[in-house]
Amino acid sequence: METTATISIAQKALEQGQGILRLTPTWVPRSFCVPGRRIKLHPDDYYVLGGERGGIDERWFSSTTPAKNGPLTGENEGLSHIVCTDENGSETQFLLKDAVDELKGELIGDRLWNEYQSWPMYSKFFDNMGPLPHHLHHNDEQAALIGQLGKPEAYYFPPQVNNHGGDFPYTFFGIAPGTTKEQIKECLQNFTKGDNKITNYSSAYRLEPGTGWDVPPGLLHAPGSMCTYEPQKASDVFAMYQSLVNEAIIPEELLWNGTPKDQIGNYDQLMDAIDWDLNTDPQMMTNRFMRPKPVRDEAEMEADGYREVWVCYRSDAFSAKELTVFPGQTVTIKDSAAYGLIMMQGRGKMGVWDIETPTMIRYGQLTNDEFFVSEKAAMDGVQITNHSTTDPIVMLKHFGPNNPDM
Repeated sequence: METTATISIAQKALEQGQGILRLTPTWVPRSFCVPGRRIKLHPDDYYVLGGERGGIDERWFSSTTPAKNGPLTGENEGLSHIVCTDENGSETQFLLKDAVDELKGELIGDRLWNEYQSWPMYSKFFDNMGPLPHHLHHNDEQAALIGQLGKPEAYYFPPQVNNHGGDFPYTFFGIAPGTTKEQIKECLQNFTKGDNKITNYSSAYRLEPGTGWDVPPGLLHAPGSMCTYEPQKASDVFAMYQSLVNEAIIPEELLWNGTPKDQIGNYDQLMDAIDWDLNTDPQMMTNRFMRPKPVRDEAEMEADGYREVWVCYRSDAFSAKELTVFPGQTVTIKDSAAYGLIMMQGRGKMGVWDIETPTMIRYGQLTNDEFFVSEKAAMDGVQITNHSTTDPIVMLKHFGPNNPDM
């Protein structure tokens, strides 16, 4: 796909945006989910891809990772696109993945390009009306058996998209200390018998907007029904370990989803994917829960017209910040790494771009709420002006592995 046109257009888009690329909304359906309807899609468009594809309950950000949605998956599903406008005002779209492949360190920085030869994370809004099944993501070693990468992820619950908590705003994490491996294995063997009752052996935590959780590979978790901002490693590997959730039966194929074909039926293989020490940690809240942490002295930031906090900071595979620019202020924000961003509130100017937070988006409509900032632009400093006299600008920023600012 790397044509001369793509090469010139990626360079042109980067120059046009002075190091900042404008991205299009990337909507992803899930056949086994019911949309929570909090990600600003028009009410008529949640099932726009047809009933068999399921409802749209995810929007992916800064993604060079294709969605793995079975045989009906659309072309480029899950992949972010860049918008480039020419002198006549006509718009061309092309893949962020192609721009990264072509521009390499010029876009994501030599540090990341030399190590990964790709943009190694993405983030998303996950917006489900009900809870998800207890499931896990495999580590690198296990995922390699099926040709994938392992997946650490993290959660943050932005207040702006959590006007309601959905049907079950509690998340199960891990396995209750004292549970035996035999008890969990028996649950897995009972998967096809209706309710395998695996969450009997777990603990649920009430979800609070403005806070988050760290979810390393191998940790069983049954995400609750809040709209979740989820930075994660560039992978879509998982296996569902709970057979019935919210009165819906989970297909057995999802239990074996991360298992090599020649090991399907081997329950020991499923048990091996569970990080037992991580799951039975008696200090789960202390070690996995995340309250926002200021990036520098609060009073100094306030005097400069903004507030910035780390919202995801326990993983070395990615990190995320929430930036608030106060009404009427102009600030210059420097970061040591490339990042993607999504606008949560407010409007104004960022570099050469108008930025704004839409209330409602039609499927296929372009927006001015999602961008990707090159490493050089981030290090030089991004100037942001808040045009409102009353409303703060709030944006979430997602970074790749080993952020130097951490």
